[in-house]
Amino acid sequence: MSLDRYVIGVDLGTGGPKVALMGVAGDLVGHESAKVELILQPGGGAEQDPQAWWDAIVGCTRRLLERHHVDAESVSAICMSSQWGGLVPVDADGRHLHNALIWMDARGEVYSRALTSGGITVPGAGYNARALRQWIVKTGGVPSRSGKDPVGQAQWLRHHRPDVYSAAAYLLDVPEYLTMRLTGRAVAGFDTAVLRWCTDNRDPAAVRYDPDLVRRSGFDVDKLPELVPPATVVGTLTSEAAAELGLRRQVEVVAGTGDTTAAAVGAGAVQDYAAHLYIGTSAWLSCHVPFKRTDLVRNVASLPAVVPGRYWVATIQDVAGKAIDWLIDNVVYPDDAMGDTTPAPADALERLNALALTSPPGANGVVFAPWLNGERTPVDDPHVRGGWVGVSLETSRADLVRAVFEGIALNARWMKDAVERFVRKELPGGFPAITYVGGGAQSELWCQTLADVLGCTVRQAEDPVLANARGAAFIAAIGIGELAWSDIPGLVRITRHYEPDPAAAAVHDRNYRTFTDLYRSVKGLYRVRR
Repeated sequence: MSLDRYVIGVDLGTGGPKVALMGVAGDLVGHESAKVELILQPGGGAEQDPQAWWDAIVGCTRRLLERHHVDAESVSAICMSSQWGGLVPVDADGRHLHNALIWMDARGEVYSRALTSGGITVPGAGYNARALRQWIVKTGGVPSRSGKDPVGQAQWLRHHRPDVYSAAAYLLDVPEYLTMRLTGRAVAGFDTAVLRWCTDNRDPAAVRYDPDLVRRSGFDVDKLPELVPPATVVGTLTSEAAAELGLRRQVEVVAGTGDTTAAAVGAGAVQDYAAHLYIGTSAWLSCHVPFKRTDLVRNVASLPAVVPGRYWVATIQDVAGKAIDWLIDNVVYPDDAMGDTTPAPADALERLNALALTSPPGANGVVFAPWLNGERTPVDDPHVRGGWVGVSLETSRADLVRAVFEGIALNARWMKDAVERFVRKELPGGFPAITYVGGGAQSELWCQTLADVLGCTVRQAEDPVLANARGAAFIAAIGIGELAWSDIPGLVRITRHYEPDPAAAAVHDRNYRTFTDLYRSVKGLYRVRR
């Protein structure tokens, strides 16, 4: 039997899980991945099957151990990171009673608006003024009026699946569901509980449920999981989970966390004001800060972090890399009467990159807005829709493709501007460098485009697609005392630094003005009149 000891980090994204095996000293041994179906429903619904999540994680874990000939006895801990801002109703044993309503699900919008409105409202925002103040002061944020958080999702379930709602012992977010699947305990880290907007976060080391906010957010307190400090051991594997995963029961389970916090750890960005940008299905730009603050206008807030005593700057852009998937599936290789039924090739993304490179920076004036499912930061607008503008008879397919890559980068600049305003007092010069992780960071075109668009150094992390799983594995090692937070920055290698090209940056500056003007021009076109 090997004397080496290992931890497992899981990253369950919207597209499926990645499972990483890491030595307790922080050396990545290997990883496996799988895909999980996204189920879109009428009226803005977005669901996934929790059993499909679990089956994919089990398959990845078993393949990982077998491929690297790792004895199950040498695995010491596991931590689940995942998409969050969703809802999984479960019974007392942790069995799901309905498909998960994931972070994209907006069917609870009407109920979120009803919960947050009434009385004296804040002009232009629609929130009840007194309730808004309580939410902001205590939690740092506020329920989204788009319904895309556990508040709106729970209300949709209550009204449209009352039998499920009544039968549910707990209403869990995705990382909490996975932790319960491992341990049998319904627990929420201080960091993952926050999106219910009913915890008092004024002391990040002593987060608690606030009874008044529980009522305002429409939750039944007995359906909420127990709160625990992040990055702490919450138990060991159940017999059933151990048998399925091929691990021993004594494996310690560290509290699950959201993908945003895991990505920061996996990017090595755990020090104050060290920024990271993630581009995968969605996108975010964040850093850790020592203060609690909220910018309601731009939908930015600092929320309890997995790093002790710290907050992380919460942002989210709804569609990022998903726009590339849309481009491949619906424009370049569609399965329709115009196609030949040939599926997209395995190297479709590489072909898109090569094609985009044949169009110059700025895509010959074509600008793409990736608001294919609404937007979150710096505007909380579920109704806005995007697309190409500036298309002419001279526009080529290469221009259209390059504009999609650049449009996601322009959207990231929009978010960066909001975050830099948020930390302007403490960091007046803005971010000199940003560590780039996620699937998008594998593209040299995207790395250079981001440097040109964002106007700062872009640091491409090694194995960027594994940042979340790597972060979860780091958290597992920290939870069992094998690593310290101060170790993390030195464990993440940077493959390359990309610097802005002045000529390309000038072109993107012009397109950025078009991009932001575009939102102001179209924001009212798709909004449902109320």
